[in-house]
Amino acid sequence: MEKDQTVHTAHAPPVRLAFRVSYLGNRFYGSQMQAASRTVEGEFVTACQRLSLFEDWRKAGFLSAGRTDRGVHARGQVIAFSTQAPDRARTVINTQLPPDLWCTAYADVAPEFHPRYDAKSRTYRYYFSKRPEAPGAMDRAARQFLGSHNFTNFARVKDKNPYRNILAARVAEEDGFVFLEVQAESFLWHQVRCMASALLRVGEGEADEGCIARLLESDAIRPLQPAPAEGLILWDTDCGLTWTPVTAEGQSGAFIDHLVRHHALLEKVCSVLKTRNP
Repeated sequence: MEKDQTVHTAHAPPVRLAFRVSYLGNRFYGSQMQAASRTVEGEFVTACQRLSLFEDWRKAGFLSAGRTDRGVHARGQVIAFSTQAPDRARTVINTQLPPDLWCTAYADVAPEFHPRYDAKSRTYRYYFSKRPEAPGAMDRAARQFLGSHNFTNFARVKDKNPYRNILAARVAEEDGFVFLEVQAESFLWHQVRCMASALLRVGEGEADEGCIARLLESDAIRPLQPAPAEGLILWDTDCGLTWTPVTAEGQSGAFIDHLVRHHALLEKVCSVLKTRNP
């Protein structure tokens, strides 16, 4: 009886799972798989293989909802794959992931689920390192992004369709940091960082609020310099899923706490060094 049950389990059809994923982007060379560099997908695949969730990531249909550049963080990336060991994946995936990469929730999905093509929208937040002088003007200017526009002057377009539909855009403040939050069906390369760069010019009085509309309506000029990657977070990916929370391993929490203490210490050291001796 035990032998028959083992055989039946071994030949059970694979279950497709989606995971909501967070990561700190500082030590990743982006999210997309690269043979010679540390990436989010590479670390995730390695963890899955250590747990024997699959052997070949291609055959498992391993896919991400989108790509993030080097240094960009995520709170709501979505990664999906198929496995014949779904219980193991749901319960212990975080034990094999590095401390700067962890899952926060999972969902059982249909066999044909594709996190990129099934995503209804994506939301990004960009936190500005310095508080701009006029965040209210930035918020008013951000509303000009709403709707479908040609983002040639706000992105690295290459051979892509430059038109994107912005569903929501706002500038607000949280814990002393001003941020841009923007939601769209999809984004172009560097688009959010270029949008942030343009809005910062408004916030610092270097450009008027109408500059956004003019850039959206004008012919292609030299694209804006994107804002630094360190302030950008993939905030959410809406795939229409109902998520079940996953307990993150203590190593990720401890790692983040260490970073917070480290940066607080560095801030203190810089403050002391700036102070002139009596």
